[in-house]
Amino acid sequence: MNAINPDKVFSPTKLGPIILPNRVIKAATSEGRSPDGKVTQALIDFHVGFIQGGVGMTTIAYCAISAEGFAAPGEILMIRENISGLKQFTQAMHKAGGKASAQLGHAGPVATKQITGVQPIAPSRFRSPSSFQVCREIGREEMKTIIRQFADAAEVAADADFDAIELHFGHLYLVSSFFSPWINKRKDEYGGSIENRTRFAKEILLAVKERVKDRLAIIVKMSMDDGIKNSIWLDESTQTARILDETGAVDAFELTMGSSVKNQMYLFRGETDLEGMSKTQKGIFRLGVKWFGKLVLGEYPYEHLYMLKSARQFQTVVKNAQLILLGGINDYAHLQTAMQEGFDFVAMGRALLREPDIINKLKDNPLGRGRCIQCNKCMSTVFQTTNCVFIPKYATSSKLPV
Repeated sequence: MNAINPDKVFSPTKLGPIILPNRVIKAATSEGRSPDGKVTQALIDFHVGFIQGGVGMTTIAYCAISAEGFAAPGEILMIRENISGLKQFTQAMHKAGGKASAQLGHAGPVATKQITGVQPIAPSRFRSPSSFQVCREIGREEMKTIIRQFADAAEVAADADFDAIELHFGHLYLVSSFFSPWINKRKDEYGGSIENRTRFAKEILLAVKERVKDRLAIIVKMSMDDGIKNSIWLDESTQTARILDETGAVDAFELTMGSSVKNQMYLFRGETDLEGMSKTQKGIFRLGVKWFGKLVLGEYPYEHLYMLKSARQFQTVVKNAQLILLGGINDYAHLQTAMQEGFDFVAMGRALLREPDIINKLKDNPLGRGRCIQCNKCMSTVFQTTNCVFIPKYATSSKLPV
């Protein structure tokens, strides 16, 4: 495989209506730095570090379109009342020389009543194997409300000067759960065929596009497969991508895997940190994670570029949008491979948590390697403040930095 010109990775590149400084995007990794659903200085500082470290665009995760859509504590509520703080965030990213993206979503079956205060919703009645909570079936009028809330949130992002939004259509959050025949048992036009199961996502996408036009780039994050029997796999997810791509409303697809309902390690790969995950639970649930955690979370060996093989299947299907490769990208050779394979951008998560300045390091030393060891101890920090446990200021505490 011939080496590519490093300028392809590190030169300005068009993404929909915007220009990114380079082809590296900080993937959404839930931060937990917004205890009141608002932007904090800690959140701004966290993301400025990635921009100063060399990424072209950083992604706030996760921005709930409503209070009922929260997935974990300390997430952003993407409503107009919070626009002042959101503008401070984008201004800080722009001042640092990069771009800002906001991940918009509704947790659906990933939500819990403890976090949202209401019973979680899903396409059909469904019991979550992770929370053991029963989700009620969402009604048609509620679906119309959620479509409007996605469009409202997108408009807030545009008014707050975000450069991009990422519609979270993955990981069996609400929209993604419609794709899954394991969860979606509906008998109406939103269930059954893959065209019907994609309908809700398509309606959200078109409503968002109509609201924001070309004011920012629209990225769709979607699961290629989730490692769950009778759920989402490539034969149908490629068709979902085709249907959404044909609208012309998607600027890029970020291709992901796994779910936040079951088999969570299918997304992350590497070590399953049962000790850390058990500490996020209380009472009998803490013991349950220790005893049965691997049955629910799964256990999968880590490989570099572990999503590449599946992501290739989308290259002949997606005709209009660009493609973002995610998963197991940890050094310069991986960036080279992604470009050589024809992907337009790469998204990095854990490697950047470990080394916020890894892109600058790789630019200066292409032979260097990232320090992330895929121990996945960062997973359990999502329930407090997402961080790498090997960074000194977080080594003994998950409290907000001061």
